[in-house]
Amino acid sequence: MARVKRGVTSHTRHKKVLDQTKGFRGRNSTNYRIALEKLEKAQRYAYRDRRNKKRSFRALWIQRINAGVRAHGLTYSQFMNGIKEAGIEIDRKVLADIAAREPEAFKAIVDRAQAALAA
Repeated sequence: MARVKRGVTSHTRHKKVLDQTKGFRGRNSTNYRIALEKLEKAQRYAYRDRRNKKRSFRALWIQRINAGVRAHGLTYSQFMNGIKEAGIEIDRKVLADIAAREPEAFKAIVDRAQAALAA
């Protein structure tokens, strides 16, 4: 039976790792053993931060909505309750964008929310 030499497969595996660590500093991008550890760590951070990114963007949207609403004499929680009662189904991402870019349209939404709270 023929002997199996594995140089080609290990070289391919090493090359794959080193290609992914291109741009890392020092031996982190050139030495396979170190690069493998750094790549695994980087992938753990990437996995974790894909979730954290969602949290931080939601917090940013809430801050922007709150700032826009306070200019009209409401708090964020009152406003969200008001638009829920008014039957307005706009998510926070769009509300934050409207608050920042189109103040007149946002004022109309705030007025509808205030009217729903008063009723």
